[in-house]
Amino acid sequence: MPEIYISTDVEADGPIPGPHSMLSFASAAYSHDKNLHGTFTANLLTLPDAAGDPKTMAWWKTKPEAWAACRANPRDPAEVMPEYVAWLKSLPGSPVFVAYPAAYDFMFVYWYLIRFTGESPFSHSALDIKTYAMALLGKGYRESVKRNMPAKWFDDIPHTHVALDDAVGQGALFCNMLAARRRMHESSETA
Repeated sequence: MPEIYISTDVEADGPIPGPHSMLSFASAAYSHDKNLHGTFTANLLTLPDAAGDPKTMAWWKTKPEAWAACRANPRDPAEVMPEYVAWLKSLPGSPVFVAYPAAYDFMFVYWYLIRFTGESPFSHSALDIKTYAMALLGKGYRESVKRNMPAKWFDDIPHTHVALDDAVGQGALFCNMLAARRRMHESSETA
């Protein structure tokens, strides 16, 4: 079964799930050739007994449009997460979680999946775009940031802090990186 890369972005009100809530998340399902197979997005009700982190909430005050977008029509995670699992299982391939940064986004999605569905179609692993960039660029991890990546890796998709926009944008970035790796491999075979 082919792999389907599930580019995912999370918006949250703090640094960790449980004490803080995932406010919104979105996934864009790409095949390696940059074919977008579909998207999933949802805004979530906050967790009972959770509270926004003061530093995170101060940051949100600087992003009023993104805040309004992630708070529109929030739904119960107990309803959303089973729908998300069903969507993942309906895709034409084995899902691979992809994010920038994967450690943050995956932590929230995995926690919510286990808490509200008891399973994770991703198992317990995720692919980090920044780490993949480090390998392609031959640079250190902290040097492998977007401003140091080739412009041709980026499509004209703005980073808005709206989960769906950012999931689509980083998924396109990842697919462009996969294509760059294929070209590097092909040129080394012909050399």
